[in-house]
Amino acid sequence: MSAFYSKRIASILPYVAGEQPKDRKYVKLNTNENPYPPSPKAEAALHGFDAASLKLYPPLEMRGLREAIARAEGVAPENVFCGNGSDEILAFCFPAFFDEGGAGAAFADVTYSFYPVFCNFFGIPAHILPLNEDFTLDLGALSALPAQGMVVANPNAPTGIGIPLSAIEPFVRENAGRIVILDEAYMPFFGQSAVPLTKTCKNLVVVKTFSKGYALAGMRCGYAIADRELIAGLERCRDSFNSYPVDSVCQAVCAAAIGDADYYRERTAQVISERERLTEQLQKRGFFVLPSAANFVFARHAARGGREVYEGLRARGVLVRHFGVERIREFCRITVGTAAENDALLSALDDLLSR
Repeated sequence: MSAFYSKRIASILPYVAGEQPKDRKYVKLNTNENPYPPSPKAEAALHGFDAASLKLYPPLEMRGLREAIARAEGVAPENVFCGNGSDEILAFCFPAFFDEGGAGAAFADVTYSFYPVFCNFFGIPAHILPLNEDFTLDLGALSALPAQGMVVANPNAPTGIGIPLSAIEPFVRENAGRIVILDEAYMPFFGQSAVPLTKTCKNLVVVKTFSKGYALAGMRCGYAIADRELIAGLERCRDSFNSYPVDSVCQAVCAAAIGDADYYRERTAQVISERERLTEQLQKRGFFVLPSAANFVFARHAARGGREVYEGLRARGVLVRHFGVERIREFCRITVGTAAENDALLSALDDLLSR
């Protein structure tokens, strides 16, 4: 470790992303990428982009992209904020809405592991609530924590469990005096977004991404929807780091993608269908599978440990995600692939479990 590191950088524990190995070709079911290609309209926007315009900075206002998102989400462009993936937007949310050394941010113990990293990086106290034994989140208990606000992934990662909008709405309204950040990265596969609540709930920020439902993980683009004053707070953070975060190509491709609702509706239905088939097949092989509302399943075998399943599948050319942490170390998170990819996973499992 360098002697030139600041105390903060020396003390933090960074987020660890899913592995991206290059030693061989794998069936890659470990990072929740969409198994299908992006919209043909997105591809056309990419191939039709005027490369000569790259000598200029990208449009600062991102008006075209924000208008496309606003049309798709049923809000005004002024209520849309765009950034380099939902991770960057979440990173802006923490210093924008939580005070360093203040009352802190509240979230679950088993959830997206970037939340505690952001708290540590920005000096924000973390109030961590254990999920129930069935891995559901007690929103009432979360509200009872003495925090400045709450961060909820819905559907949750890595469990995949979704919270219905009928439960989210009273939770947001009952906490009208505190910020509520809903991380809806996997919402396309659940279909109960809280975006409509942003029109009447001034304490709500909904964060989404183009990586999952729109099959554009390589573009690195995400967006937030909220009351205009909250959007202005995110803009203040952005402009303290980088005023031009979303490049011109990305803006054009994502604007085209989000306008192709019919294409993505069909692809999402395919993912959901494969998710149900994969769940059924895993259960037949002795796995306990949590009810998923995402594009992945969280599964634990009755007789084989999580690390053993992960390593056994990796040796057979299939990558899944294993978290060696308390409460979930016996689980593996498995991205829903195409039918062929899922069949390859099941075949590898059959070989592993037979030995």
